Order: sequence, then C-alpha cells, then structure tokens
Amino acid sequence: MNDSSVVAAGELLDASGLVRRTIRRALRQTAAPEPLPATHCELLRLAEGRPGITVAEAAQELRLAPNTVSTLVGKLTTAGLLSRSRGRTDGRIALLTITATARQRLAEQRDLRAELAGRALARLSRDDRQALAAAVPALIRLAEEMETIERAA
Repeated sequence: MNDSSVVAAGELLDASGLVRRTIRRALRQTAAPEPLPATHCELLRLAEGRPGITVAEAAQELRLAPNTVSTLVGKLTTAGLLSRSRGRTDGRIALLTITATARQRLAEQRDLRAELAGRALARLSRDDRQALAAAVPALIRLAEEMETIERAA
C-alpha cells in the first residue's frame, strides 16, 4: 500500500467519524431519550431484522465475543428494549426480540438522522450531492473488503 492510499484511508475514516459524531450530538440535543451507544443500536437493529436470533448468532454477526453480547442483552433487557425467550427445542438458548419501545426508539433515531442528513444534503451543491450518491456503492464495497480482511486475520 502506498503513502497516498494510507493518507486517503485516514481522511476517509476521519470524515466518516465526524459525520457519526455530528449525528450523535444532534440526537442528544433532541427531546428524545439519550441516544443508545452504537453497539446497543447494532444489536437492536440486528434483532429487529432477525427476530429470534440467538446470542451466539448475534455475537458472530456483530463480530463480538459471546460474553460481550450477553452483557449487552442483559442491559437492553433491563432497559425494556429487548426480550429473551427460551428456545423451543433447547431451553438453554435465548432467543432475542426487540420490544415495542425499542422499535419506536430505533424509528425515531432513523427519522432524526435522515432529517438531519436530508437538510444538510439539500444545502450542498449539486456536484457534492452527486459525488456522495456515487460514492455509496464504493463505500459498501470498502466495508465488505475490510470485513474480508478482518475475517482472514
């Protein structure tokens, strides 16, 4: 990898971090409850998309240690955002499902993020909007390649 690739990678990660931090600050300033930490949101989104997912499956999908996911599950269950039920064939397995409260919080966060991004995009030049739209497929491919490299390590 050459020096310009390293610089470009750093600048890309810095820019994406800035976008994430800006969104989190905006979410904190709303009347809504304090935004959930990123790992909490990732687990809730995963359980939302795959109701009945197990802790082990979630850990594998999120690339986290099973005990880390178990801790998150405990916190989210206590907060009333996630429910656990026992597996039908194996009662030792916990099946995860988000609650109505979690579904509402995720929807509110998505709406607030989309509104902020939409308003900001509307203020950008047409060229900037087109450049960002064109970059989305490349960013997805970048994430996929990074995941492939991470798995191989």
